[in-house]
Amino acid sequence: MNTFKGRVGIVQRVLPRYRAAFFDLLAEQCKGGLGIFAGFARPSEQIPSAEELKVAKWARAKNQHLFIGPFYLCIQRGLTEWLDAWEPDVLIVEANPRYVSTPAATEIMKQRLRPVIGWGLGSRKPKGPLAYLRVHWRQRFLKQFDAMIAYSQRGAAEYRELGFAPERVFVAPNAVVHRPKGKPSNPEKKTTDQVCILYVGRLQRRKRLDALLEACAALPNEQRPILQIVGDGPARDELKQMAKQIYPQAEFMGARYGDELDRLFDRADLFVLPGTGGLAIQQAMAHSLCIIAAEGDGSQEDFVQPGNGWLVRPNDDVALRNTLANALADPKRLHAMGKKSFKLVQTKFNLENMVEAFIKAINEVTS
Repeated sequence: MNTFKGRVGIVQRVLPRYRAAFFDLLAEQCKGGLGIFAGFARPSEQIPSAEELKVAKWARAKNQHLFIGPFYLCIQRGLTEWLDAWEPDVLIVEANPRYVSTPAATEIMKQRLRPVIGWGLGSRKPKGPLAYLRVHWRQRFLKQFDAMIAYSQRGAAEYRELGFAPERVFVAPNAVVHRPKGKPSNPEKKTTDQVCILYVGRLQRRKRLDALLEACAALPNEQRPILQIVGDGPARDELKQMAKQIYPQAEFMGARYGDELDRLFDRADLFVLPGTGGLAIQQAMAHSLCIIAAEGDGSQEDFVQPGNGWLVRPNDDVALRNTLANALADPKRLHAMGKKSFKLVQTKFNLENMVEAFIKAINEVTS
């Protein structure tokens, strides 16, 4: 794996638990050190925060959250002081204009003649009567960055469409697990009479678990699966009540981590993500699971291919029901497709490749 000789700084609004392994692995490749400046989310967001970093250095930001919904803004107190103390050779920031402390940090780096890299999902072309002005504003926003790192191929294409130099746009596949070694953990799994479907993620409305419950309830009795729902969130009680009425086969497992979560992945036959999200898909693929996922931020389009699963249009309940029925019509096929998932994680979608993409971008802008 390539390395960077200098010191790297990364600014994040929050440092979620699932990012800890990535930042520590990236820190191992930054010989001058890796510093993270990140605070904490609002309690209502229910984002599990990392407890510590083993290699990277984490400076706690004092996040000030303003407003909600489309008007949300975040001010990170102490950012410029951290920059003075850490003195990174290159800075990586989230390319989100709602984080209003970032431009000041970018300006400091520019004054020091040191590059800044943006990291984001992409930026879809606006539509409507004010689309031209919004495109112009986004182009101005992106100009502050010396390079862009996108989560997905689609995100990278969106940055290029806004005029960002193609040679300075990099794709780092959004990953949370390491490259698997050896064979799948469940290579010889045999489907029982009742297929087990797994969902892992937050329990909130935008995850569309209500649609998944309805899709399972619409199946013929002989085809109905066990549905294991892993996670917690504000919609938990509402979903449990709904499941009690229309699909009592659903099991709410609560939040699970580590070995407990691994065992649930290994016992499942199919992973379904009916709403927004994507990182749990990569975990499921590492456990050689076939995938059904709604199209979202672009990561899903990279992860889910014809050989390892199905993509469905977002908010299309009919498509979800039909795809689920198609998948369960041939349970043995699920495990053949799961082997393709495992191969994709081995070769493309893993933490090692994600770190490699970051190091490549860093070396390009500092050369």
